[in-house]
Amino acid sequence: MSGNFSAEARAQLAAQVERIVAATPARDIHTHLYDPAFGDLLLWGIDDLLVYHYLVAESFRYLDIPYEKFWKLSKTAQADLIWDALFIQHSPISEACRGVLTTLHRLGLDVNKRDLPSLRSWFAGWQPEKYISRCLELANVQSTCMTNSPFDDLERPVWERGFARDERFIAALRIDPLLLTWPETAHRLTTWGYATDEALSDKSISSVRRFLADWTRRIDAKYLMVSLPPQFDFPDGSVCSQLIERAVLPHCREFGLPFALMLGVQRAVNPGLAMAGDGMGRSNLAALERLCAGFPENKFLVTVLSRENQQELCVAARKFRNLHVFGCWWFTNVPMIVEEMTRMRLELIGLSVTLQHSDARVLDQLIYKWEHSRQIIARVLTGKYTDLAATGWVPTETEIARDVADLLGGAFTRFCAS
Repeated sequence: MSGNFSAEARAQLAAQVERIVAATPARDIHTHLYDPAFGDLLLWGIDDLLVYHYLVAESFRYLDIPYEKFWKLSKTAQADLIWDALFIQHSPISEACRGVLTTLHRLGLDVNKRDLPSLRSWFAGWQPEKYISRCLELANVQSTCMTNSPFDDLERPVWERGFARDERFIAALRIDPLLLTWPETAHRLTTWGYATDEALSDKSISSVRRFLADWTRRIDAKYLMVSLPPQFDFPDGSVCSQLIERAVLPHCREFGLPFALMLGVQRAVNPGLAMAGDGMGRSNLAALERLCAGFPENKFLVTVLSRENQQELCVAARKFRNLHVFGCWWFTNVPMIVEEMTRMRLELIGLSVTLQHSDARVLDQLIYKWEHSRQIIARVLTGKYTDLAATGWVPTETEIARDVADLLGGAFTRFCAS
């Protein structure tokens, strides 16, 4: 068959790959969703879909309203403005808008009616528990990793009270305030019984280690995580760098947990937009290489926000087996870039990667983010398998299913357990 892979054979292969990719359950290894026990912290429904920060930022390209006035409106009123600006006054062709429509369409709703009140009525008929199952079913997602911060005053009390866990929602311990706003965090830790000082004394480090251990056990964390700005460096003598080296990495080694780094977020580029006002920048991946080289017993989960960093990250992953690359998020989660990144990763590091995570903040987003991603993954994989077939190596259905399972969470699970 070498050099003679027919158009008919390619079409059959494409159909096979598409079927397997669609049928394989995904482990969504990073989201901003919550276990249903957290009540209103779990966002879902049409208004939450519309008042998502992607759409908020896009709508202000058209809205002639002061930011502060917008934020004083009810969520329903905000959603009305966004719906009118992005879906009625203009065609909803951006990826964020298309995502809303894909979600509604997969739920069986007629988006062509352009009827927001009827959409609200439909969502009002659901109970959260049943709707969670429906969304996970449509997205074919078997588990989601949450983003859990003990520094969140709404979230922390729920963990402290305790609750019956939904096994589909897995915890990840987020520690941004610990690393990025140490003076304020040191005071909070002290008031919680973890005596610390701003000077990072040995006593402070011991308290931080105890705090991390307590919360890792309390939430049964799968990994620790932080989102860092483009300027992050290591080692540089900063409080952040010292805390990582003296507290976070030893803790991760002790508990056998990866440390997830989400690199490249520039916070509050436009403060008036609130969460929608964050930007991005190119990160210094030499810092990541120094972490991987300096701490070979630690495992690092890494995704970067800048398109310009993607090749460098793949090359780093080729050099360090304690580095696992994952996901296309935020400003890279648009089809053109997702396809480019997916192809680049497969061509540089093969199947030892987690191609996507949803980064969903609204439950319903699981539906569109995974549908759109699976379409791209299937297309790229078909091309790669066609290349193999042209050499005479034709992948079997079993081999394809194995590969897809790795790319949708299997490789991540093995990396965490290694």
